[in-house]
Amino acid sequence: WKCERKFHQTPAMSSVTGQEMKELPLAFRDGCAHLLAPLNKCREKTNYLPWKCEHERHVYEKCQYEDYLKRMKAKSEAKTL
Repeated sequence: WKCERKFHQTPAMSSVTGQEMKELPLAFRDGCAHLLAPLNKCREKTNYLPWKCEHERHVYEKCQYEDYLKRMKAKSEAKTL
């Protein structure tokens, strides 16, 4: 059994600076990292109050969900081949 996860860099990912990427844990350096960096900054500014960064959190979670859908679609297409 061989696990190959194909990782494609999106144009939006290139907007994340190297320093911002270093601050993110490895598990979160994915296609939505460009949205997580501003969300974390907002959270730090507002002392992690849940109602302060709702828009940023929603955008990030939507990106994560769309990424999940793409991976599931690719997985189902790979099964049919």
